[in-house]
Amino acid sequence: MSNPAARPWRETKEGIALDVRLTPRGGRDALDGVETLADGRAVLKARVRAAPTEGEANTALIRLLAQEFGLPRSQVTLASGATARLKTIALSGNAAAIATMLETRLGAGRQTG
Repeated sequence: MSNPAARPWRETKEGIALDVRLTPRGGRDALDGVETLADGRAVLKARVRAAPTEGEANTALIRLLAQEFGLPRSQVTLASGATARLKTIALSGNAAAIATMLETRLGAGRQTG
């Protein structure tokens, strides 16, 4: 398995905490791979067309992640970072199953930056 430090997620009691770097007004709604920040943390890069006003970009991010990961929106919530670019998203449910799905869809080895 890949180095866990290179994964933008960690298991929690409720499921998975996913670290995301969001670019609002990004021209399209898309996931752009995993990036390692200067401090060594891995984050999932995401962009949405929505503006960062009145929570529109956060709502678009949750919708995008639910769609990309095949999860109900009720299982995808903003845990922290409501007004920041760096956010933590809570994916509730079976942590092992969600981690396996993330590993398959994102692959910790597919890094940018």
